[in-house]
Amino acid sequence: MALAQQQLAALNRLVAAIAPTNAFYRPRLTAAGGLGGFASLADFSARMPFTTKEELARDQAAHPPYGSTLTFPERTYTRFHQTSGTSGRPIVWLDNAESWQWLLENWKTIWRSAGARAGDAVFFAFSFGPFLGFWTAFDSAQQLGLRTIAAGGMGSVERLRFLMAQRPRLLCCTPTYALRLIDVARQEGIDLAQSGVERVMVAGEPGGSVPEIRARIAQGWPGAGVVDHHGMTEVGPVSHGTVGQPTLLRVMHDRYFCELLQPGTNDPAPPGASGELILTTLGRDACPLLRYRTGDLVRPVALPGEEPGAFALDGGILGRADDMVIVRGVNLYPAAVEAVVRAMGGIREYQVEIDRRAALPEVRVRFEPLAAGADPTEEFARRLREAFPLRLTLEKVPAGTLPVQEFKARRWKILN
Repeated sequence: MALAQQQLAALNRLVAAIAPTNAFYRPRLTAAGGLGGFASLADFSARMPFTTKEELARDQAAHPPYGSTLTFPERTYTRFHQTSGTSGRPIVWLDNAESWQWLLENWKTIWRSAGARAGDAVFFAFSFGPFLGFWTAFDSAQQLGLRTIAAGGMGSVERLRFLMAQRPRLLCCTPTYALRLIDVARQEGIDLAQSGVERVMVAGEPGGSVPEIRARIAQGWPGAGVVDHHGMTEVGPVSHGTVGQPTLLRVMHDRYFCELLQPGTNDPAPPGASGELILTTLGRDACPLLRYRTGDLVRPVALPGEEPGAFALDGGILGRADDMVIVRGVNLYPAAVEAVVRAMGGIREYQVEIDRRAALPEVRVRFEPLAAGADPTEEFARRLREAFPLRLTLEKVPAGTLPVQEFKARRWKILN
């Protein structure tokens, strides 16, 4: 069956499952004339409105504590998660056993793409909380026969020594924390070449598909391939990289219907152009999302041999639509600044401050040198000028001034 036919069949099956009882989507489907399904994917895109995070937040405030998006009785839901709150108020999301298994099947695709094998040990270098991502990774790994090692409730030094003792084949963490462990190993005199790690699975923030960041991770974890992944609590695991094509994230088109919009508009992005990723979950009946505006900016690229309509994400997640800043006609993305920092080296931590209060936005980059007494300001300024045709103000600050980023890095500060 062609991909579009497969997606349409899955979409109409989902609509049939949620239309009778989902209080959030039934009125929308009724207004769109879609209670009985849609004639085509183009028909669905033309008639069905978008869903936004702001609408979900308002819905949960109006119908506490979980909102009206639940398709089934509340007593049937067994999993509680919420968004990280990186952009705005956290959103609570529930799953029943069937929808949770749908998410796990998605993550199994990611494990297989990384070459994970039954009997491999996976080290989860994070503290478990209500954020969904690593829970799905953990549960799906167990179902595949991987040995799961939870390393929460530890400081970085203790966690790193625990990892060295266990010698896992796979490490799962954010790109920021993979780099943080490299710094800790250097400070503690630990040789990561002896860690046993062959794959570093990164997620939670842009970085794993950025060549400069990936190169630093691979260099710091000798002999390890870096595999990126992206997803969201609201929609689940969406895409994954491979060791052979590390700059591309392959989208699970059989699990999601994807659309692209021109940033800041409701208009479709031209073919091949970058845009905001819009997702419809073709499973997860218990808590569906139809035409969800993710806020993620991506660059689609067709893959040889793939079906029409399928695409990968070149460079992973470029940034957030609400994080992109236009300064004197130049688009500035967090991932682009991160790439300059990581390619240069010599910088322990940094923070980008965007001041929109002036007539023209002003950009200031605060940073801490990696080595005491070092001053990479001149080199940093030169590299930023080469990357961006605009003036960025640099401010070198003493060690310990900026917060250490260990989970989802929040280095982009907007002043309005």
